[in-house]
Amino acid sequence: MKVEMEDVDDSTLCDSVSSLVEGCRLPVHMKGTSDWPLAEIVSIKDLDGLKVYYVHYVDFNKRLDEWVTEQSLDTRKVHFPRKDAAPGTGVSTPKKVQIGSGISNSGQVSRPASPVSTNSELLNGNAVLAAALQKKINRSVILNRKRKGPSLEGEDSQDGPPSQQSAATGGPRQSGSMVSHHDDIVTRMKNIEMIEIGPHRVRPWYFAPYPQEMVHLACIYICEFCLKYRKSRKCLERHLIKCNLRHPPGNEIYRKDNISFFEIDGRKNKVYAQNLCLLAKLFLDHKTLYYDTDPFLFYVMTVFDHRGFHIVGYFSKEKESTEDYNVACILTLPPYQRKGYGKLLIEFSYELSKFEGKTGSPEKPLSDLGLLSYRSYWAQTILEILLSAKPIGENEKAQITINEICELTSIKKEDVISTLQNLNLINYYKGQYIITLSKEIIQQHYKAMETRQIRIDSKALHWTPKDWGKRAKW
Repeated sequence: MKVEMEDVDDSTLCDSVSSLVEGCRLPVHMKGTSDWPLAEIVSIKDLDGLKVYYVHYVDFNKRLDEWVTEQSLDTRKVHFPRKDAAPGTGVSTPKKVQIGSGISNSGQVSRPASPVSTNSELLNGNAVLAAALQKKINRSVILNRKRKGPSLEGEDSQDGPPSQQSAATGGPRQSGSMVSHHDDIVTRMKNIEMIEIGPHRVRPWYFAPYPQEMVHLACIYICEFCLKYRKSRKCLERHLIKCNLRHPPGNEIYRKDNISFFEIDGRKNKVYAQNLCLLAKLFLDHKTLYYDTDPFLFYVMTVFDHRGFHIVGYFSKEKESTEDYNVACILTLPPYQRKGYGKLLIEFSYELSKFEGKTGSPEKPLSDLGLLSYRSYWAQTILEILLSAKPIGENEKAQITINEICELTSIKKEDVISTLQNLNLINYYKGQYIITLSKEIIQQHYKAMETRQIRIDSKALHWTPKDWGKRAKW
């Protein structure tokens, strides 16, 4: 399928690929599909006498960027870069992003799905509701459950989670272990071909600042216990003989069945924390490594077997957050994605907030897949609270305040309000705000909860919050 080019200005016929330069936009055949989406040429190089082009598919996530040959280029209409365009950026950057469902263990990239809303779209609607709710935020919200047909326990579930359209993501902010980077020509291109960690071989999604001598290797071999990187499998085998770690170098603060969480201090275990950030950068686009890991704690989730504790994912957290962020960066490694581990990481971060007696929110901006996971978690957690609310009297409806929802879930007030709005649950009726839970929403919620086989058990968490403000004064 050819892309329509009528809407692209300044397009010209190009009789030879030799005329193409970095920044040109033209239809390119996407590998593994029959589509020819519009793409921007990011870089051009000669490979054994063959000219190859690194392309970014406009309106698609950068994880789908790839090297192609001239046979994949449609040069019938080319949009050349403007003379006033910033160097290394080609033409204007895309305004929207489409999401892929991830990468399988074999490294195959799946086709992009639905687009993510821009920040301006996400913020406008929430600001209206937030302003309206501000005056009446402490007033009770009546839960008017529309029951048509059988009771909740007997209702049949329908496919799909509750509809979630948007959530406020806020503007970019620097985080200590990873900070927003300038979108230059170097960081726009994937520089690692393949990594092997434990039994898994994975193609990275994005640029990561590994040492230059590692960049041109066919595969980087990473120890799954200490996360040190090696040039060959032979080097890794020699390393494993000497490596005495079989779990992350921190305190195990949670264990339930075969799942454990370890707390790692970025100051006490600096090398491990830096290697963890390097690994994470391969799958997080909007942040880049910063080597000062001292202000951060890292919570690493592992699964246990006879060989040891294998890393599944992690999140980092500032020791002292002035804005009540309970997560700085969060990632589930690709081999473990779409198995419920992402929501488990999120649930654990809020469990820590409950122990601290605080409400929290992830640091913005979130990655596209991270944002989807948080939207889903917020919706399921809040609906769980609403459905468990009990009426005070026999003929009265259940009542709950926004603040009570925040206290029960440790979800920040702004995230609760935006979630209620995104689900279209809240209405203003006769001077008060009413949450209406339709039969369809309830069925979708129970169907979604059936897929969450693993949950955090607060009784298995053995952790005492530290007052880092006092510790800094000692």
